[in-house]
Amino acid sequence: MPPFKTVAAYVPPGVGMLAVGIVTEVFGPHGAALPGFDLTLCADRPGPVPADCGVPLSVAHGPDRLADADLVIALPWAGFRTPPAPAVLDALRTAHGRGSVVAAHCVGTFALAAAGLLDGRRATTHWRFADLLADRHPGVTVVPDALYVDEGSIATGAGAAAGFDLCLHLLRREHGAALANAVARDMVLPSHRDGGQAQYLTAPAPEDGHDERLADVLAWAREHLHEPLPVTELARRALMSQRSFARRFTAATGTTPHAWLRSLRLSRAEDLLETTDLPVEEIARRVGYGSAAVLREHFVRRRGVPPRSYRRAFSATT
Repeated sequence: MPPFKTVAAYVPPGVGMLAVGIVTEVFGPHGAALPGFDLTLCADRPGPVPADCGVPLSVAHGPDRLADADLVIALPWAGFRTPPAPAVLDALRTAHGRGSVVAAHCVGTFALAAAGLLDGRRATTHWRFADLLADRHPGVTVVPDALYVDEGSIATGAGAAAGFDLCLHLLRREHGAALANAVARDMVLPSHRDGGQAQYLTAPAPEDGHDERLADVLAWAREHLHEPLPVTELARRALMSQRSFARRFTAATGTTPHAWLRSLRLSRAEDLLETTDLPVEEIARRVGYGSAAVLREHFVRRRGVPPRSYRRAFSATT
């Protein structure tokens, strides 16, 4: 299917207002410079729907609109331990069956599981309810420490603000990094967060300014992607031993220095492929890869297509 244009969000009774805000912020209007999406909120039936904060939402559409959208998102709700109405589950199955992308984050994932859409797939939810999801739906491979899990036609995200991560990822996947970055900038958010939920289970305490030094080193690395950036150099700039630096880095970001740098280099490569006419060889040099062949290898592993194919699909200069 072509990149999605119509988006329908399921708004159950007790829906999280943060989740409603996330979907309307990401897929709502962002000005004439950015393409708009046709966003529809859908409930069990048209009418007022109570939110988790006690404020009622006026929802004009029922589950029938879910089945017709290109992207369907099940929002989290307070009563997630009870499955949604049969008509909603049928609409989710119909949407998936006709080729729509079906997504959920936080405990909204339980709606997709109740519809049977996650059987035999990997999925995530809020870390607090990962064990419950696994116990109730043994056919689902629960990934408790992921910010989001992309299974192609099905995508799930972690709790609360990770809904932004999931929605921006879907934008990036379907419409390219330039649009996702533009929407993120409009919301004053990072377009991509590295690591997973593990970094949020406990808050690491600062140790004598180590966290501030680490932040300075990460900012420096972003400006020097064209350089090799070995971990020994990053640790030296942070005034730490290599072992201490690796430990602090993982605690702060949820990933390793090597994985963080690889993700950053490839994200920068995507942006340059979309927004410039630079040769792939020059892009490889600017993001710190020794050759176009090395960039291609890592790019295909991440995106499934080589850089030139990605440019043909998403370039704003062609």
